[in-house]
Amino acid sequence: MQYANRKSLALAAGLAAMLTVAGCHKKKPAPPPPPPPATTAPAPTASITATPDTINAGDQSVLTWQTTNATDVSIDGLGTVASSGTQTVRPTQTTSYHLVAHGDGGSADATATVTVNTPQATPPPAETNIDEATFEQNVKPVFFDYDAYDIRSDAQSVIQADANYLNQHPDLKVVIGGYCDERGSTEYNLALGENRANAAKQALVTAGVSPDRLRTVSYGKEKQFCTEHNEACWQQNRRAQFTLDQ
Repeated sequence: MQYANRKSLALAAGLAAMLTVAGCHKKKPAPPPPPPPATTAPAPTASITATPDTINAGDQSVLTWQTTNATDVSIDGLGTVASSGTQTVRPTQTTSYHLVAHGDGGSADATATVTVNTPQATPPPAETNIDEATFEQNVKPVFFDYDAYDIRSDAQSVIQADANYLNQHPDLKVVIGGYCDERGSTEYNLALGENRANAAKQALVTAGVSPDRLRTVSYGKEKQFCTEHNEACWQQNRRAQFTLDQ
């Protein structure tokens, strides 16, 4: 009986050992492989220069550009271009050349500006052979009140127009004659005529005419423009008259 019990125990122990060994050799499932690393395309780069970057109208400039990692390159005004290169341009006005480079990694841009100098307009040559009639058509006299030599308000625009013409013809020199009407003494009117000529000269100088171009003389009442004895005629004689200084 004891022998049978020992045999049962031995069989049980052996079975347990077999189960234990079997359990030790059971394999765990392998983990899934990691995902492949994401690939990122490199970003494009772009540069462009203009040599020279300042020109005169009609001259030329050379554009030079360079890009990397770009599949499509264009320049405003030139269209699609190679990824790098040069191009001669002749802009007639200041122009900016904008380069854009596209690639799988994005886009990049750059700009080069060519400045075109604007030619200054050449003023027409001033007339040098101006006769007295032409001069008097453009340089008008100014008139004065009785026994006065102040430039009247209504003569300011005349003085300004005279000065503008003289400034446009810087070679002209002018005699300013001071005149009076017939009333008063010869001596008094000579002094009054001188004051009127000097007042007209100062007004022209204030308007920008060089004083070196202006000479004054008083005729008093000796040279009358009108010989009638009334206010309308006297007014014509109270003047500063401008003539060419020959």
